[in-house]
Amino acid sequence: MLALRLTRGAHPAVHLRRLLVATAAAGTGFLFLCTLGYAMAHQDDPRGSLLRLAWCLTPLATTVYFALAVARTDPGTRPRPGLAAIGLGPARLMAVSAATTALSCLLGSMVALLFFLHLRGDLTGMPFDGAGADFLAPEKPLPLPAALTLLGLVPAIASVTVAWVMRPEDDRPKGTGRSYGRFGARGTTAPRETFGSYGRFRARPAAGVRSTQPAGSRAAGAARVGAGGTPPARSSETPPTATPTQSTPPDSLDPTTFPPTPRESPKGLPWGIAVLAAGLAVEAYAGKQDTTPLPGGLTGGAPGTLIGWLLTAIGLALAGPGLTHLCGRLLQSAHPGALRLLAGRILMAEATRIGRPLGVVCAVASGTYAMTTLHDTATTPDIGPLTTLGLLLVTGCTLATLATAAVEAKHARADTTAALLRLGAPATMLRSAAALRAGAVLALFGPLTLIVAELAALPLTR
Repeated sequence: MLALRLTRGAHPAVHLRRLLVATAAAGTGFLFLCTLGYAMAHQDDPRGSLLRLAWCLTPLATTVYFALAVARTDPGTRPRPGLAAIGLGPARLMAVSAATTALSCLLGSMVALLFFLHLRGDLTGMPFDGAGADFLAPEKPLPLPAALTLLGLVPAIASVTVAWVMRPEDDRPKGTGRSYGRFGARGTTAPRETFGSYGRFRARPAAGVRSTQPAGSRAAGAARVGAGGTPPARSSETPPTATPTQSTPPDSLDPTTFPPTPRESPKGLPWGIAVLAAGLAVEAYAGKQDTTPLPGGLTGGAPGTLIGWLLTAIGLALAGPGLTHLCGRLLQSAHPGALRLLAGRILMAEATRIGRPLGVVCAVASGTYAMTTLHDTATTPDIGPLTTLGLLLVTGCTLATLATAAVEAKHARADTTAALLRLGAPATMLRSAAALRAGAVLALFGPLTLIVAELAALPLTR
């Protein structure tokens, strides 16, 4: 009920993203049902049915990835002040996100079932009744448990993925958790304080107030008190002193006063290159050893091609954040100005958030280009409607995921943008920085996509 209330009261842009998730789930569910119809019509070809089911896993993965991106940008399930007081802590909000994702995917699955029954001719009274009777086996009864199982894959996998990724984590520093003391009594691992630290010489600060006096000066003051026997003067009797940022040398400042260290570069670039090379090697060795037809009338080494393309996509997704971070570093090289410095720092800060969707888009674009090259060299001139639907689903979900990640990154740096505007930075400079970031990303990922596509299609066109 809470998920329904949050869904109803969301912004129209949020409703649009959820509607896109439902549309993607409907398309993926329809592909699964069409695979079931092919298996019923061609019971003597189990290998072809399994191959089509394997090809449906790609739209399934992209749909789940898009649903996860939409759930991460949902403002209705973000932790806000006061929600924990009414019982909506991080765990409840995670459950609400998973339930909202499941509702959107269930809506799409219901639409897919209705459309499938309509094309089979089981539902009449509408246009195009029985239009898919030639490949959906309308003369055979539909196994309802198998159909419901296939339709439930998208909602179940999407909701479980959202719940796993958005699960609450313990952000307490190490060493502050609970421990078990004597006879099993619970306690904490905080250091114990001695008897004299409470009231002697104001050594214990007030609650919520952090001492800004360096540790060395406090020890020296305690030594002076012990030597002379005179306690220090009260705070009202001493003149005001300068703040640590004005008079204290930088070496004695409290570490929390320094700005945070820059985020390290992503660690997945070497692994991504290794997996990408492995995928291209698998595609090269696959060749045309297997004559199993691919969906859409293409022929080639289907098992090897599937494994190779999967490894290639995983490698590009792993290497995407590292490549995006590299783009940011290259923008700041060779005596950068304010514009290049701003664009490069933003790319480096958002490398993990937008790098992985960029890698997935690169993988999909290279796979589409390779399939187009294969279709030009194949004997069958036409691509079937189901293959076209699958390509549209994969391409649309990846592009929508990238756009959603860009919107999430824009919201994440809203405070920085507002601070720049308050400091007097012109709006044209921010737009120029955005255009420079897009140009740098295209300059790196565009040639990479073409190179990977050519290497993936070369062994299959020999």
